[in-house]
Amino acid sequence: MTWCKSRRLHYLLAIAALLFAVMLALRAVFYFGFSPLSSTADAPADAIWHALGVGIRFDLRLALLLVLPLAALAWFPRFNLVRSPLIRGIGRVYLALVIALLLLTYIFDFGHYVYLGDRLNITALRFLEDTAISTEMVWESYPVVWITLGWLLTSAVIFYLALRLEKTLLDRQGTHINGWQATVGGVVVFVGLFFGLLGRASDINFENPVPLRWSEAFVSGNKVVGALGLNPVLYLYDTSVIPTDPYDMDKVKRFYPRVAAYLDMAEADRHDLNFDRLVSVQPHRLSYDRPPNIVVVMLESLGASRVGAYGTPYNPTPNLDALADKGWFFEHFYVPVTGTAKTIWAFFTGIPDVTPRESASRNPLTSHQRMLVNEFKGYRKFYFVGGNAGWANLDGLIKQSIDGLELYQEGDWKSPNVDVWGISDLNLFRESNAILDQVPAGQPFFAYIQTAGNHRPFTIPEQNGDFQVRDLPADKLAANGFRNAAQYNAVRLLDYNVGEYMKMARQSHYFDNTIFVFFGDHNNRITTIPHMPPSMEKLGLESNHVPHIIYSPRYLKPRRVEQAVSLLDVFPTLAGMMGMEYRNTTLGRDFQSPAPEGERAVYVIIQEGPKPIYGMVSKDYLMRMHDDGSHATLHDLSDPAPETDHRAEHPDVVETLAPLAQGIYEDARYLLYDNVDEDR
Repeated sequence: MTWCKSRRLHYLLAIAALLFAVMLALRAVFYFGFSPLSSTADAPADAIWHALGVGIRFDLRLALLLVLPLAALAWFPRFNLVRSPLIRGIGRVYLALVIALLLLTYIFDFGHYVYLGDRLNITALRFLEDTAISTEMVWESYPVVWITLGWLLTSAVIFYLALRLEKTLLDRQGTHINGWQATVGGVVVFVGLFFGLLGRASDINFENPVPLRWSEAFVSGNKVVGALGLNPVLYLYDTSVIPTDPYDMDKVKRFYPRVAAYLDMAEADRHDLNFDRLVSVQPHRLSYDRPPNIVVVMLESLGASRVGAYGTPYNPTPNLDALADKGWFFEHFYVPVTGTAKTIWAFFTGIPDVTPRESASRNPLTSHQRMLVNEFKGYRKFYFVGGNAGWANLDGLIKQSIDGLELYQEGDWKSPNVDVWGISDLNLFRESNAILDQVPAGQPFFAYIQTAGNHRPFTIPEQNGDFQVRDLPADKLAANGFRNAAQYNAVRLLDYNVGEYMKMARQSHYFDNTIFVFFGDHNNRITTIPHMPPSMEKLGLESNHVPHIIYSPRYLKPRRVEQAVSLLDVFPTLAGMMGMEYRNTTLGRDFQSPAPEGERAVYVIIQEGPKPIYGMVSKDYLMRMHDDGSHATLHDLSDPAPETDHRAEHPDVVETLAPLAQGIYEDARYLLYDNVDEDR
């Protein structure tokens, strides 16, 4: 193994170890010098150790990343760190800058944490807006001269150690390494680098290796503990995609009265951009002896145009159709924004995810939200997902925001992974049902089951009960909304698994006292949908229009809901059914309560991006506009030519829906930050 004797490899490992050691020392300084946890016992020891472990892995990742440019300089064919004084000089300059900037970032991070209680993030740039005042404040608050001297001296010492390592390791006699040995060494180094950058060495789905994310530092739900698990350089980078001005305060204030009226807020609550209101017990509350359980099943990538109850031919969803026939069936149900992460955000927070690019769950500054699920006092709360909940940092959102959440994800299941999304939906239902069936009968629970099978690669597991693939002509499928037979059978499989779960649930002790909620998180790309109104396809609503069913034989009689209802409304509706007096800080409304705007209308984003196209949709109309309110058009959803603009015929509808559409967009941008629970 002569490759192990490579002087360049030894040098790079030594520099990585030096940088890693520096960051470990700085982590210790943060814990003992700045974190309140070093002097209090406000958090369990295992939570603290977990966060520190996450932070150490982040430090290792950054150390390896910082060494990569040196690795490139080391292995240039002719001009490299060993042979060229020029390249070695470039490497020294790079390393000096890295050390100085690394220490400077930590200095700013410590100061930021002392001042605001948050690790350094992109919002610190706001201090540059008043540079003179900020500079004077820093000068008067901190021993700037001594800090600067300490920074320069420490940087010099570390750089000196790096030079000693360079001289000791690069200037020694080289060892000849043949091609085979170089190949073996390259593979070993690549594997080590892969796991080091990934940040984990266990519970890895190699079809979808989810890297360590900042959200894993916050699994305890404690903000102070989570701060121990962050690396300020990487955290600053993670927040760098966040706009420094994420909302327009003038527009928020301008539209606030309209939105407050839409939410039917009491006049006494309409002040200072307040969205916090206390909702009283509703007359339509259910009658029960003990609080009902709630099981929510998210139907991955299932749009209304793919469900038989909405008119789809070829019987793809007989089980969901039966539930729709026997439960509450929502004909005009919309998710505000498409995409799984944004749908999960909207469901739990009650706020449309109006972020222009990445989902709001990826924003560390908005990941600890006030949620209506926490108003269900005394309920155990479960979240079941077959894959890794770290995708899109969803684990950070739900663990930080939901009190006492019990999360089951990849690595917690007995069943094997079947594809990139983890275990099969059928096994997810089986194991989730077994867990719920162990909950004592007197203990109410809320459970969220996130399916994933109806998603590319549309895997049909070998062991999936008695499900049989059905072959239909491709042209017939394409003419009715399915791109191919694989997509058609994936929908059928999802429906089959729902049917199997309901069979299991009926055999459990919890079935009789449970309300089952089903909804699709979004539709995916379609062909043509002749069985749906032309407006769905022509106006782009088919992506937001999804199935929604609430089923509970004990509590609910069959009902068809014709009015428009939003995903944002599900939690307030459930709270109303429970007869709860609850605090609502969201844009969701109990659909069983009268709508102040008359015909119920809900918000949808039709085209995402920095300049989105959005609107308000009711049972009869779509009011559509661009992000700034321009290009506004009103569309009749029953019109055979739905692109026609009907503003002139219905000015009253325009007057109602146009300011609501723009108001919800502007106020949702604000609420992403205002709804942050600062006590977490």
